[in-house]
Amino acid sequence: MNLHTRMGKPGAESISPVEAARRVLRIAATASLATLDKDGFPFASLVTVATTVEGEPLFLLSDLAVHTKNLKRDSRASVLLVAPGGETGDPLAGARLTVTGNLVGDTDPAHERRFLARHEDSANLTQFDDFNFYRLAVTWSHLVAGFGRIVDLKRDALLTDISDCATLLQSEAGAVDHMNDDHAEALSLYATKLLGMPEGAWKATGVDPDGLDLRAGPLRARLEFPEKVRNGGELRAVLAHFAKDARAKT
Repeated sequence: MNLHTRMGKPGAESISPVEAARRVLRIAATASLATLDKDGFPFASLVTVATTVEGEPLFLLSDLAVHTKNLKRDSRASVLLVAPGGETGDPLAGARLTVTGNLVGDTDPAHERRFLARHEDSANLTQFDDFNFYRLAVTWSHLVAGFGRIVDLKRDALLTDISDCATLLQSEAGAVDHMNDDHAEALSLYATKLLGMPEGAWKATGVDPDGLDLRAGPLRARLEFPEKVRNGGELRAVLAHFAKDARAKT
């Protein structure tokens, strides 16, 4: 899958390690998943990925796959997520994040919805009994974001605190549907005028306290909020502000 994206705020070199790590976590659509085989050796495979609202990686895996057989013996795993390398074409120019933890089965309908909104082509796989959703219960992460910008982050630093965001979580699905059904023009303006993305059928796939996730076919983008959003009222206000800014740029 071609992944062309830009990430919300300019000046990536000026953001904190936590912000940089969360950007990679949220924007990556594919990842390298490493599990342990029966002999204890690392086994790496390419998978699609989404995130929970707080940021834990989500996967749709087949019981027939080697990585799933591995995780059923030993749930310890790590995942490597890579941001685009920018205009240089250097694959090492983009930030990358390794996240470790334990892969656990996940049956949360909200997590399934977020994954399938990000990867619509995977919806048909859920009809097969051998495909199930998994979540990486994060313990630790390692960010490489450029020369001298290498840092380890524990779970609480990497993930978004949602303890005060119950109202937003309850309204997330409705807010995403509302934006897609009634504000397609605004979504397109966010992507093209604020994030510099190509024209396309842009849709919202998820919202969390830190930003709004967008996609148009293989393209991915993320509109980051200037401050934490905790409820529907704050979400409406920030999106209206962004829409006003975007229209001013037309």
